[in-house]
Amino acid sequence: MATTYSFKDLSGAFTHPLTTPYVFAGKIGLGQITISMSTDKSVHDVSADGSVMISAIPGDHGHVAIEAQQTSDLHAFLLSWYNLIKTAMDAGDLTNWATASMTLRNLVDGSVHTITGISPAKIPDKTYAAQGGKITWTLMAADIQSVTA
Repeated sequence: MATTYSFKDLSGAFTHPLTTPYVFAGKIGLGQITISMSTDKSVHDVSADGSVMISAIPGDHGHVAIEAQQTSDLHAFLLSWYNLIKTAMDAGDLTNWATASMTLRNLVDGSVHTITGISPAKIPDKTYAAQGGKITWTLMAADIQSVTA
């Protein structure tokens, strides 16, 4: 039996204590979401005689790249969230800087990503041109857990 991929099979939500949740299911203007882990889990050190020392490295941090149309409600939401936490940071309050979280679920293969400790890397680059484009939000994550069904 063949399985068909569809971006519409992705559901998820972005939550933060200072905003209402943003639900991804059925949203127009979302291009793609890329989840990247930052830590290599294994390191092999090879000595002069060829023996190998294997190290298992802990760490589940990484980043999430969210591509969206520059006129989308997702971009507007993320910009509003960024401005809320940046204003607080500028006033000396960092209590909510990295308290965002996101859950993404693929309804076909059952995979789930739970992402916590989210903070913005920077405000995305934005191009002004004759034709509208997409922007990419890069969000740093303190913990990314990946589960499959």
